[in-house]
Amino acid sequence: MLVGGACGPRRASRVRRPRTSHRKYSPPMPAGRKCIRPGGRGKEVTPVVAMTTELVAVEPGVPSLVDRYFTRWYKADVKGKPCEDHCILQHSNRICVITLAGSHPVLQSGKTIKSISYQISTNCSRLQNKVSGKFKRGAQFLTELAPLCKIYCSDGEEYTISSCVRGRLMEVNENILHKPSILQEKPSTEGYIAVVLPKFKESKSITEGLLTQKQYEEVMVKRINATTATS
Repeated sequence: MLVGGACGPRRASRVRRPRTSHRKYSPPMPAGRKCIRPGGRGKEVTPVVAMTTELVAVEPGVPSLVDRYFTRWYKADVKGKPCEDHCILQHSNRICVITLAGSHPVLQSGKTIKSISYQISTNCSRLQNKVSGKFKRGAQFLTELAPLCKIYCSDGEEYTISSCVRGRLMEVNENILHKPSILQEKPSTEGYIAVVLPKFKESKSITEGLLTQKQYEEVMVKRINATTATS
């Protein structure tokens, strides 16, 4: 299209629309490390969300990057099953990372994970979740009790991991399918289960049914006292 100007007609510049794409949740990075932005000609940029792994030593009294950027919430005895506790890491941008709490039976000593499956039913697989565009089209919607995956242990026990929060499923962690041990070795970082994005209007209310770190610690003390009293 030509438009008039002081020096005669000229071609109007084309307005470029910003690209929108789903950004995959990055596994935790050790403190001090940098990442290379794809297509950024080698420029180093600090990750938007930086988290440390369990293997990185943290100085006493210094909060880990997980605690620095995320708020820990807990769901105890999910679906009424004793000690099957989940931990939800909530970022300030509403993103919730679903992980296992340290007290979950899968993370106890002596447990060996045989396999993990995101096949919830015959007609439903979390691996079929495809997210695209600014409005996250194609994302599966989850309720608080919606199952995310099933964990099978070598002792015959089976555990179903639930979402614990309402929202759209952004992604699942396929790495734990190929290497289940990272779920036990790094449950809060590389061994996460899934990433869920709550609705904006529900971003504050989704934690109403969850426990804070302090409340969860009180639950743990009560369990220990109850076990001691019956023994």
